[in-house]
Amino acid sequence: MIKHALPVTREADFSAWYQSVIAEADLAEESGVRGCMVIRPWGYGIWERIQRLLDDRIKATGHENCYFPLFIPLSYFEKEADHVEGFAKEMAVVTHHRLVSDGKGGLMPDPTAKLEEPLVVRPTSETVIGAAFARWVQSWRDLPVLINQWANVVRWEMRTRMFLRTSEFLWQEGHTAHATAEEAREETLKMLEVYRSFAEDCLALPVVAGEKPENERFPGAVSTYSIEAMMQDGKALQAGTSHFLGTNFAQAQDIKFQNSEGVFELANTTSWGVSTRMIGGVIMVHGDDDGLRVPPRIAPWQVVIVPMLRESPEDAALIEYCKALQAELAQQSALGEPVRALLDLKFGKAATKRWGWVKKGAPVIIEVGGRDVAGGNVSVVRRDELYREDGKLNSVVISRADYVNEVSAMLENIQGGLHSEARARLEASIVPGADFAALETHFAEGVKNPGWLEVQWSKPTGAALDGVVERLKKLKLTIRNAPMAQGAIDGTCVFTGEPAVERVLIGRSY
Repeated sequence: MIKHALPVTREADFSAWYQSVIAEADLAEESGVRGCMVIRPWGYGIWERIQRLLDDRIKATGHENCYFPLFIPLSYFEKEADHVEGFAKEMAVVTHHRLVSDGKGGLMPDPTAKLEEPLVVRPTSETVIGAAFARWVQSWRDLPVLINQWANVVRWEMRTRMFLRTSEFLWQEGHTAHATAEEAREETLKMLEVYRSFAEDCLALPVVAGEKPENERFPGAVSTYSIEAMMQDGKALQAGTSHFLGTNFAQAQDIKFQNSEGVFELANTTSWGVSTRMIGGVIMVHGDDDGLRVPPRIAPWQVVIVPMLRESPEDAALIEYCKALQAELAQQSALGEPVRALLDLKFGKAATKRWGWVKKGAPVIIEVGGRDVAGGNVSVVRRDELYREDGKLNSVVISRADYVNEVSAMLENIQGGLHSEARARLEASIVPGADFAALETHFAEGVKNPGWLEVQWSKPTGAALDGVVERLKKLKLTIRNAPMAQGAIDGTCVFTGEPAVERVLIGRSY
């Protein structure tokens, strides 16, 4: 029987397993402030890789990076009623600017240092960026405005879980302004596709891109689109969103321009973003009972070299051998970049260090001992093929020269294999549902990992939609999205009985 590295398996307790992966892989830890986390170097290294790869794609579409303040005047939110209502319960507000002694050995806000206007700690930047657009845009020649910022945001969450739902998180948020609704809609869908392809290509994360229902729209948006990923427990994770805001924010923020005929018009705006939540998705899609498995494209280190040091004179030759191997690997290219190889010279037993890297999910771990040096070999462990059929560690001895020549193909194979495995799981876990009774049966209490149900629906609005939402809420379900790639519409809505106009995915979510 295989003895796994983690104290709990996915099958036994998926939630506890998730927390265990984060702890054992040194991804993050509690900070002392509820809902806020310390992202440790390995976890932040993954975020840096996500940031670097996605930033390149964002810039390739013509966007420029900028930065806006963390504090936003409350009056900016008051201009957009729908928007402030959507975020009101999550806002952290600054009201004072100085602390004084409370006379009991502690500190308190100085009653005389109350701000003239409260400042909201940025939950998202539509309002403050909209105010800037109103200053920047005067003529049709000033459009489009295409900007992006990498920042932290704060949403005071009541139920928190590291990476998935935290009071403070890191993200990028894109904001654009356009002369026409058609241009803005095109931008919204363009960035949705950037997110979809990025998730698939870089995170090996299969997703379904589609439009959110009316009740799930971003506060103040005309249309919201998302990419939805399926976790190993069958739940959905909204991994990124793109919003067509129409002229709603332009009206509130007075973003007007003079068109080519001299007539003033409201601009059409968009916003879109992904966050450190993506790391949570990577954990729950690719992790196994030994810890994390990081796709090579986003791994801070793709190959980790672990010399079997014995604190003896022979160690010097072993270290030189490993340094030469590290240099040779760095000269190779995989997945369009130089191979990232780390030589782990920290004190400790080689086996202990190896299992540490297994739990972190390094794509390839190379162990090198005295015999390997003598024979010109290395012992290779692939994180995605950790065990042999007999349950023993799958460590393969190969000549150093051969491995250097094969490392590129191996990393590409690991990247593709993780995606194929996750894609097969996603496709097998989406099943059609003919009516509401089938939906209730599919998601009945006690059914494990039910996945998602694809049903036809009539796109109800108003009270009819509210009724659907309530029926789903009783089953702890939500409509994830209406996929962009739609099958034939040939029946009636499972909720209203009216002729269907599209298909939607139903599931439980994080």
